Amino acid sequence: MNTLSFLLKRLGGLVIVLLVTSFLVFGLLYLAPGSPLAFVLGPRGGTPEQIAKVTAQYHLDDPFLLRYVNWLGDVLSGNLGESIVYRQPITELFGPRVGTTIALVALATVLIAVVGILFGMLAALKGGAADRIISTIATFGLSVPVFVVGVGLISVFSVGLGWFPTFGTGTGGWDTLYHLLLPSITLAVASAAYLARITRAAVIEERSREHVQTATVRGLAPNVVIRRHVLRNALVPITTVMGLTIATLIAGAVVVENVFALDGLGSLLVRAILQRDYSVVQAVILVLVFAFVIINTIVDLLYSVIDPRISLGSKQ
Repeated sequence: MNTLSFLLKRLGGLVIVLLVTSFLVFGLLYLAPGSPLAFVLGPRGGTPEQIAKVTAQYHLDDPFLLRYVNWLGDVLSGNLGESIVYRQPITELFGPRVGTTIALVALATVLIAVVGILFGMLAALKGGAADRIISTIATFGLSVPVFVVGVGLISVFSVGLGWFPTFGTGTGGWDTLYHLLLPSITLAVASAAYLARITRAAVIEERSREHVQTATVRGLAPNVVIRRHVLRNALVPITTVMGLTIATLIAGAVVVENVFALDGLGSLLVRAILQRDYSVVQAVILVLVFAFVIINTIVDLLYSVIDPRISLGSKQ
């Protein structure tokens, strides 16, 4: 399968996934109890005239399928709609929040790649006490929930030692990086632990293969054997895990952003769900699903770069 055919196939799959996801989410929100009117008009409600005006403005009394088709038509024309609660276009709501979520996920991804691969290789190559210690730490990292890690880091490094801020994204540049460091570590702990275990298993498996033993017997330097024969072949499962990890980080950011009071897409999604802000929920979820599919497509493209023997679209 050539690259163009592969990308066209993935594009068709992306369209189908987005349609199914949007329909399911729209249906679940439609069936959920409560109404956005309570958040629009306030706790005391409004006059019958105000209720009728808001209901007509946002088509809240229209049948489910009609509302969905109208919403889908707006999205296809490039209009994500308007927030019922914030009273502004959704694209304006996304502006500053997208950058926060991207920065958080990007920093966490770097931490996961560096820590997970480094310690996984160290455990596989050194063995003994190093392997046992790293495996124990990885198991602990996998077993602790994300919100517990976040609360623990805030208690120790923010409240106790005062080294890091407890909330916010800073003023930009290095200050933003400084503010996002603890949230990124929180987001990265479980994934880095999992990647370390996968890297360890992949490296150990590759070291036992015949071509690696042959290269060692031929007298090649150990670092050459590791780099050319072990690590390169081990990169396929590592890349798979990294791709899935980055995709799941987008969902994990929902928890972390709420723990650290970050104004990103995750925290916006939680508020929109609680407030029955249907258009915002739909838009955020579509963005998350789109990012998930794109990341997995990039991972599939990387397979053929790492190992030319792997054809696009093939199952490893």
